[in-house]
Amino acid sequence: MMVTRSKSSGLLKIVEERLLKRKIEEEEKRAQLSYIPKDCISNILARLPADSLQRLRFVCKPWYNIVKNPKFIDAHLQRSESVLVFLTPVGKKNLHLISRKVKMGEKERLYPDPMTSTLQETRNTVPVESKLLDPNSLPIFGHPALNSPTNCVQFIRFENGECDIGEYSLCCLSDNIKATCNGLILLDNKLKKGGVIVLNPVTKKRIALPLGTLPLRRYEESYGFAMSDVTGEFKIVHLFLDELGNAHCEILGPYKKTWRGVNFPSFGLFRNGFGLTPVSLIGALHWIPHFERSNYIVSMEVEKEKFHQTPLPLGGGFHDRIIEIGGSIGFVTQEETCIDIWILKGLFGEGWSKQHTITLDTITRMVPLCSLRIKGNIIFRREKGSSIYSYDFEQQQMTKIGKVNPSVSYLPHVNSLVTWMQATADIFD
Repeated sequence: MMVTRSKSSGLLKIVEERLLKRKIEEEEKRAQLSYIPKDCISNILARLPADSLQRLRFVCKPWYNIVKNPKFIDAHLQRSESVLVFLTPVGKKNLHLISRKVKMGEKERLYPDPMTSTLQETRNTVPVESKLLDPNSLPIFGHPALNSPTNCVQFIRFENGECDIGEYSLCCLSDNIKATCNGLILLDNKLKKGGVIVLNPVTKKRIALPLGTLPLRRYEESYGFAMSDVTGEFKIVHLFLDELGNAHCEILGPYKKTWRGVNFPSFGLFRNGFGLTPVSLIGALHWIPHFERSNYIVSMEVEKEKFHQTPLPLGGGFHDRIIEIGGSIGFVTQEETCIDIWILKGLFGEGWSKQHTITLDTITRMVPLCSLRIKGNIIFRREKGSSIYSYDFEQQQMTKIGKVNPSVSYLPHVNSLVTWMQATADIFD
């Protein structure tokens, strides 16, 4: 009996010693971590993808405070690479194929496309509109519209000469993305006619904005999304035509509850329509106002809320675009086998400068989609077909990297932690 008790006491002592040793080791690790400077931790975290930061912010309170700091969010934004954001129907596959030639002696192998992905079922995604409804006013079985979302929000990222589809696990009723800016996207609010939703698809923070002016026809309007270089506040610009075909402008800021009219130039800047989605750059929004051919771009300074036009170096054709290139306004235009890239030096008469000429092997019309913010490559889509290409300026080489759906609209985007307005965004934490 005494022997059994002695063994039990010995085992208990061993267990206690091990627990004490483990506790001491954990305290030593925590003490070592506490000596890592905060700036060093912040610098490391700023290099991680936005979706990873969404999880890591809950590791400890110091990390949480770092990740939610506006200065950190801006530093992370500056390090984030461009992607293309788009909507795709719920429950359907993206049938993309990519051909990668790999030297295996004299053979070539065809690899499965990394962009091929099956969408998650609706039950595994978060409806964008779900938190925009008053729970007290919902029917007992929920809002019928939320039971049948039409599209999922996805993005295409570009890494190591390849591209693949990234998931946000978000679905929505909207059928198009109206505009993007610094990680935020603008969607139709199908629950309120004429309404719009500001959404950060990474953080899933969203807010429904007040109703604006309803145009007679949906295609006779254009939304722009921009940030003021002076105040750092976002503004949404809404252009629309009245029954006489005259253009008007209204603006909504993050702290306003109603849209505010802005004086619009009397001369016909948009006499033939608003063209494509405007580009937000250097504190202004920029439109190529006509689909077929235009000789100028229209810009609106976000802070001063003034419109003016800037002549293009060449007449812009149907597939020519203005895109962001290295933080500047780039005009990409093509004539037969030559693609010319012009950079606008400034908004006030400094003029255009031709920076690059890309020579193609054949006469193939290439439509520019975006420029990568970090690597600098320009992503093109071939007009006939669905192939996308990446042009590397250092290698001076155009490389096919995949395929996209030509009927889908892809907009430049960046995955970030930016919010429309911190005070309201925190409601959805």
